[in-house]
Amino acid sequence: MAMFSTQNPWVFTFGLLGNLVSFVVFLAPIPTFLRIWKKKSTEGFQSTPYVFAMFSAMLWLYYALHKSDAFLLITINSVGCFIETIYIALYLTFAPKKAKRFTLLLLFFLNFVAFGFILLMTELYVKAPNRVTVLGWICVVLAISVFVAPLSIIRLVIRTRSVEFMPFYLSFFLTLSAVMWLFYGLLLKDFYIAVPNILGFVFGILQMLLYVIYKYFVTVPVEPSNKLPQTHLDIIKSTKTTADIEVQQAGTPLPDGQKVADQAEYHDNKLTDVSNGQDQVIRCEV
Repeated sequence: MAMFSTQNPWVFTFGLLGNLVSFVVFLAPIPTFLRIWKKKSTEGFQSTPYVFAMFSAMLWLYYALHKSDAFLLITINSVGCFIETIYIALYLTFAPKKAKRFTLLLLFFLNFVAFGFILLMTELYVKAPNRVTVLGWICVVLAISVFVAPLSIIRLVIRTRSVEFMPFYLSFFLTLSAVMWLFYGLLLKDFYIAVPNILGFVFGILQMLLYVIYKYFVTVPVEPSNKLPQTHLDIIKSTKTTADIEVQQAGTPLPDGQKVADQAEYHDNKLTDVSNGQDQVIRCEV
């Protein structure tokens, strides 16, 4: 079986570029795990993306091993399996018991049971000439589900009008990776590699457009923290100083014959110390 071919230099070029960009994408979570290492805690981070990334890399590696001229597909997915293994090991080291238990169960059922089932079924019940086709369709379904996952992030950005949870550079490199593998698949005439990366390219462009729109053109509305009560108020305001402002609810009558005058006193939460006869009653409707 020919693993590597240079008959088409463009296939090699885009495959090599795809390896380089995908390698950068695999390294993107390093700041997260450095933080976990320093704080000795996973701080609520989820292990699901890393377990699924490892499962995806394992399937594509298995597919590439049954296909000719797929050396560059083998290299990047081997590296991916290695890097994701390190991430998962670090996560299990510092995760609390509940998160650790969930990660181990997910790892067992997905990366051992599910992958083992696919391996046994294709090796035992699928003839060799059809094996690449079956594995290709399995990889296509998995890749589409992975590329559709960012829809939840897109919905969150639109709802919150914030790009806090959608880093631009990660979206950029994912889009660039999809472009490289799209051309690699087209030039290699591999339908199973090309089709999922069309979706990856479309969703990547959409994420970057949303980032630009909500980062630079859409502002988050800020509601005022202090609102006036929705009532009619009688505001008794002193013209000498703002420190002598008092507010009395509308409809509270003053005692008969009593007027606002110099040194007048009106107790029991009504009117106090109105000076110099210069005060005035102002009606304010809100």
